[in-house]
Amino acid sequence: MRHRRRGRTLGRSPSHRKAMLKNLASALFLTERDATYDENAPHVAGRITTTLHKAKEVRPLVEKCITIAKKSLPAAEEARKHETDAERGSDAWKKWRQSDDWQKWANARAPVVAARRRIIQLIGDKEAAKILFDTIAERYVDRPGGYTRVLRLATPRLGDAGDRAILELVGKNDRVKRKAERPSFDDEQPKAQQSDSEPEEAVSAANEPEETESEKG
Repeated sequence: MRHRRRGRTLGRSPSHRKAMLKNLASALFLTERDATYDENAPHVAGRITTTLHKAKEVRPLVEKCITIAKKSLPAAEEARKHETDAERGSDAWKKWRQSDDWQKWANARAPVVAARRRIIQLIGDKEAAKILFDTIAERYVDRPGGYTRVLRLATPRLGDAGDRAILELVGKNDRVKRKAERPSFDDEQPKAQQSDSEPEEAVSAANEPEETESEKG
C-alpha cells in the first residue's frame, strides 16, 4: 500500500522523474526568452503543453521557484543602491572594489546569490534561472500565490490517448472580458434630428386655426 506517499510516480524511477520535472519547469521559464532569432521559438510565451498528470506534478515545483525568486527582489533592489556603473577591471571599478560601498553591495547581494544557487539546484538550468529572476519574478510582486494554471485539453494525445493539458503562467495569457460597444452609423444623426423636428411641425400645424368657408371665398 502507498499510505502517506505523496506525488505520482508517472511510471518512472525517482532519478528519471526528478530530471523530467526539472526539464518541464525549465521549459516553461525558457518560453519567456527572447526568441527573435531562434529557429525553435515557442509558439506562446509562458505556456507549455504536456500530459495532465505531468502538469499537476510539476506545478508545485514551478510555484516554489517563483516564490524563492520573488522573495529575493528586495535584496536585489537594495544592492542596486551600492553598485557601480564602471567597467569591470577599470580604475574606477578597482577603486569601488576597495571601498565600503562594495562591502555593502556584497552583503545586500548575498540573499540573491543564495536564491539563484537554490533555483539552479532545483531546475538545473542557468538560463532559465536568469529569465526567472529578471523577467518572471517581477511580474508577481503583488501576488500572494497561484502563479500558474492547468487547462485540460479536449483532444487526447496521439498514440496512447493520454489526457493532455496546458501549463501556463498567470497574467500572461489571461482573457479580458470587454463589453461590446454599440455600433454607430452615419445616418443615425440625421434620422434623430428628423424625428425630433417632426413632432414640432405636427404641433404647429395643429395649433393653426382652420380657414372658414367665407375666408376661402
